[in-house]
Amino acid sequence: MPKRLITKLLTLPEAVRWARAARRHGRRVVATNGCFDLLHYGHVNYLRRAKALGDLLVVGLNSDRSVRELKGPTRPLVAQRHRAAVLAALTCVDAVVIFPQKRATRFLAAVRPNVYVKGGDYRPDTLDAEERAVLTAAGTKVQILPFVRGFSTTGLIEKIRRSLTAGAGGV
Repeated sequence: MPKRLITKLLTLPEAVRWARAARRHGRRVVATNGCFDLLHYGHVNYLRRAKALGDLLVVGLNSDRSVRELKGPTRPLVAQRHRAAVLAALTCVDAVVIFPQKRATRFLAAVRPNVYVKGGDYRPDTLDAEERAVLTAAGTKVQILPFVRGFSTTGLIEKIRRSLTAGAGGV
């Protein structure tokens, strides 16, 4: 993996120092999190719009274990180190932190972003209560961005399954 990408992959303690230094220099830190299992146009559009809300974007990435807890035993399709490398390759992403918990509470408490971004399937009142408490204590602004219609990892997986099933029947 190129050194440039490796430097974007941070441990949680490194992310704390990174975010503190950014704020000391007057930079607005934006954070988001998720599984990002099969990176697609909807993800990239979302991450670019998230980055536009501040100066630096840090992405909390669910570990393989926590993706299984959230999505089931057949996920993730892509290993965490590869998902992290793909995210780090995006110019709109400044840092990636893999976290092992199902919820992003510890990640958010450590990074203390100026802005926290979630996708359109959330509303501020439907965020996890512990995450919301951490964000409120940090004075973090919560921003919900609408989804790009027609793009979801679950939808892509289903489309691939239908395609394979249709192909198998025609052989």
